[in-house]
Amino acid sequence: MDVKLPKLGEGADSGVVVNVFVKEGDTVAKDQAILELENEKAVATIPSTAAGVVGKVHVKPGDRVGVGQKIITLNDGGQAAPAPAAAPAVTAPKPAAKKAAPQVVEDEVEEEQVPEVEEEVSNAVVAASPSVRKMARELGINLSKVRGSQAGGRIVTADLRNYIQRLVAAAKKATAPAAGAPAKPAPVQIDFSQWGPIAKKPVSQLRAVIARRMSESWDSVVRVTQFDDADFTKLNELRKKFAAAYEAKGVKLTLTPFVLKAVAEMLKKHPMFNSSLDVVANEIVLKEYVHLGIAVDTEQGLMVPVIRDVDKKSLLDLAKEVESLAAKARDRKISADEMKGGTFTISNQGAIGGAHFTPVINLPEVAILGLGRGAMKPVVRDGKVEIRMMTPMAVSYDHRVIDGGSAARFTVDLVKAFENFDEALVAIKS
Repeated sequence: MDVKLPKLGEGADSGVVVNVFVKEGDTVAKDQAILELENEKAVATIPSTAAGVVGKVHVKPGDRVGVGQKIITLNDGGQAAPAPAAAPAVTAPKPAAKKAAPQVVEDEVEEEQVPEVEEEVSNAVVAASPSVRKMARELGINLSKVRGSQAGGRIVTADLRNYIQRLVAAAKKATAPAAGAPAKPAPVQIDFSQWGPIAKKPVSQLRAVIARRMSESWDSVVRVTQFDDADFTKLNELRKKFAAAYEAKGVKLTLTPFVLKAVAEMLKKHPMFNSSLDVVANEIVLKEYVHLGIAVDTEQGLMVPVIRDVDKKSLLDLAKEVESLAAKARDRKISADEMKGGTFTISNQGAIGGAHFTPVINLPEVAILGLGRGAMKPVVRDGKVEIRMMTPMAVSYDHRVIDGGSAARFTVDLVKAFENFDEALVAIKS
């Protein structure tokens, strides 16, 4: 039997093979890991859906594979896997679905997109003739999303045509340039070797994802950056004071947990910074949870694991989670779910160096905090010059949601939270 790539998760239908763990002649057990697949920014282990002897391996590192594509072929000893695992049937209409509902209209008509695993089930219970069902199936259209014009809501061919026309109109609206705006020029490939020696390397899956997301943010967000400097002298003293106690608990105390705790407090005080803009519903979604993303610099590229419910966790818990997630990100062992659901992101370049910078907002969030390297500087305090540890700050925000005055107040309050951090929050409770 053939072992095929199972469904990877919501919105994911392909990935790039990183490692293949088996070769021809190997005996494979059911649920044994057979390869690693890179999808979005995560690397996932794909298990075998049956047991047997590997007769042929159909993929190699660097190949892009899609859901339902053959990975390996098993000979004697193979046992069929449960039906939901590989689910090749749901992958058949996917090429047609992409033609009927281009991804460019996703933001405009998200409510009309078709869940891959519910396609045939949804169409089966809708009032329509067999020919209309067949047409919808070939086009990848979920009939439950189509408004029927006949008696009892029965759907006819004209209804399908109208539905597709609405999708096309939404696509044109979503991709149309603003009035008077010049069209973007088509990319031009340049032969750089005509001026001297060059070297080439392919763009990795991770780098492609980063590029796409940064471009989406840059193109859609009206961004402004608010700069300031925060006195981290007290934070640094608290870190040194409690470092040994945290090491006794098996974790290194850095400044990051302090930053997380202070930011969580400010997001509760300024909930607009913990929101998202729903352009489809024309609503601002205010989130009652605080899930903070931490930008981690890895050899493969930038990754942003998310720490959930920061406002409800102790500093010790946050220190452990920061250490764990950062290590998983650098080792590419972090899952896609561990990088989703963030409400606000923190990018700390202090360990690398540099001062102020303009961090790019991590959509669909509306703000991000950038921290530079702290430095000892002369500062006037109560009429006297003191040497303090000053840390450069930059808060980038979406001006469609947040006004300049609100951003200034948030930044000022955040500076105060850093400078007046409560020592009781650092002490480990027995």
